[in-house]
Amino acid sequence: MSEDLRVQEFWRALGLPGIIDVHTHFMPANVMEKVWGYFDAVGPLTGREWPIHYRHEEDVRVEHLRGFGVRRFTSMIYPHKPAMAAWLNQWSVEFAEQTPDCLRTSTFYPEESAATYVAEAVESGTRVFKSHIQVGDYSPNDPLLDPVWGVLQESGVPVVIHCGSGPAPGTYTGPGPIAELLSRYPRLHLIIAHMGLPEYREFLDLADQYGNVYLDTTMTFTDYTEAATPFPRDQVHRLADLQERIVFGSDFPNIPYPYLDALEGLTRFDLGEPWLRAVCHDNAARLFAID
Repeated sequence: MSEDLRVQEFWRALGLPGIIDVHTHFMPANVMEKVWGYFDAVGPLTGREWPIHYRHEEDVRVEHLRGFGVRRFTSMIYPHKPAMAAWLNQWSVEFAEQTPDCLRTSTFYPEESAATYVAEAVESGTRVFKSHIQVGDYSPNDPLLDPVWGVLQESGVPVVIHCGSGPAPGTYTGPGPIAELLSRYPRLHLIIAHMGLPEYREFLDLADQYGNVYLDTTMTFTDYTEAATPFPRDQVHRLADLQERIVFGSDFPNIPYPYLDALEGLTRFDLGEPWLRAVCHDNAARLFAID
């Protein structure tokens, strides 16, 4: 059976119309090449190889997701320096216009212009933002971001934020900076990428404390991640408790295994079909108002 059919078999068995994947990467070709270069070299940082499984041209990658039956996906972009975010956002606008099944995605960086371009992005229809604390090497509590968080809190546009310390810790990663951020902007809609690994417990605590904090499953529960950063077994019951605020993410195309592994990993703890339906589709459909 082909890979497409095996993925389709997974969601059809749950009675779903498809998958919503909140954590996929599309970006300008030269930037994507640099990202792939990072993963090619990540072995020395993590002690494990990271072979990109879907290293294809952009149009091929889009058709892969469509063939899997992914109804909506994102173009997670992120800057690593000033004067980069606005350019990435413009690229993302054009990509979303030619790819209607992609939720229009924007990003930001702590710089004087951020308040303006984030407000413009919200006004013009951005559906989700990406913040990468590790790669950007910035504090989410940088004063230059205060007006950004204010706009995002009032608009309710979700932010997928890579703030956990995996695959390697950064200057500002970990739950502490996010706890401080949420103490100041408690109504933010944050989607904690990778469920905050390896600080699973602490980010689950934040989700318990703040009703608009979600967690995405990106790379978690897979054999690849369980071998190095296993989800704590004494926390599995909390996955059920937070059923309505966990959403599926894959990290496609930058994953070192087939897409189906990400879906099958969700069955690891036997949380039941209602949980799988919520995570693979219904929670994101509600969050992003997808029919």
